[in-house]
Amino acid sequence: MAPIPTPPAQPDDAPSSYVGLEAESAGQLARERGWTTVRALPPGAIITMEYLAGRLNFEVEGGTVIRCWPG
Repeated sequence: MAPIPTPPAQPDDAPSSYVGLEAESAGQLARERGWTTVRALPPGAIITMEYLAGRLNFEVEGGTVIRCWPG
């Protein structure tokens, strides 16, 4: 059986630090801090539950990040 791959380490960053920031600025900051993928979603968006290491998700309302989580 093939070994289970070890996912890459995520940036040492607090997702809560993006809440309240303007979405575009938050995305740039996240990439500078090492997140490989940044995804902005409207409130209540239906998304799949797959986990992607290195991805940061923003829930954006009125151009402002209101929630943020990794994966």
